[in-house]
Amino acid sequence: MIRRNPLWVIFAGGFVAVLALAGYGFAEARRDPVVREAAIVLPDWPAGAPPIRLVLLSDMHIGTAAMGPDRLARIVEQINALSPDIVLIAGDFIFGHAPGSAARLGEPMVAPLSRLRARLGVVAALGNHDHWTGADTVRALLRRAGVTVVDNSAIARGPLALGVAGDDFTGRADLAATIKAVRRLPGARLILTHSPDIAPALPSDIALLLAGHTHCGQVVLPLLGPISEVSRYGARYRCGVRREGGRTVVVTAGLGTSGGPFRLGAPPDIWLLTLGAA
Repeated sequence: MIRRNPLWVIFAGGFVAVLALAGYGFAEARRDPVVREAAIVLPDWPAGAPPIRLVLLSDMHIGTAAMGPDRLARIVEQINALSPDIVLIAGDFIFGHAPGSAARLGEPMVAPLSRLRARLGVVAALGNHDHWTGADTVRALLRRAGVTVVDNSAIARGPLALGVAGDDFTGRADLAATIKAVRRLPGARLILTHSPDIAPALPSDIALLLAGHTHCGQVVLPLLGPISEVSRYGARYRCGVRREGGRTVVVTAGLGTSGGPFRLGAPPDIWLLTLGAA
């Protein structure tokens, strides 16, 4: 009769459980993003203008086992199938922190992103990882993909006066310049940025903020919550739609991963927003 050491049984069981959880987390990180939908009324919507369909995505973090060109191409097809009028990307195209690594990691995203189709175009903000790895390189790559990068300024797109604020996490947000640029344009005002932490500083005439950065926690443990927070407001702008008075903040979970290629309790997502008048 073979006697098993109970400690060994516990250890082996725990090891198998960890492996299973890691496998699940890796599969979750590579799954097709959930499409989440919301209708948002903008009080300054131009009279007579029809509603538009806006797709928000962020945090690709190209260059990991969770995000390569094949997966990104599949996601682009998924976005095109939604027939968006405009696509907005809230930064963090590149994985990691190493200066100069955007030149090594970013090239595979160009071809998939160039296939995005939206009649009002594709507009992007840069995120903290883009600045750490080479913002000028990221801008050049996105230009080749037909993506318009805006930084602390604004552009008109159809019925929208779209401001794009720099990344707050790395201290590059110039909200005053962005708002000034937005107010010079006709149309319904909104702001795209990477980190949602600029939300409390927005004036009352900016009714909508679109952001990413948080990954919705990326790894959210039952009962314990996320293993880390990247917002100085904790859970306030961690994920999804938050309405505060006359302002709406939408934070997407993003597509890729930071750190290890794992997600748990925070699947990748994109948002399909219908914007219009009351």
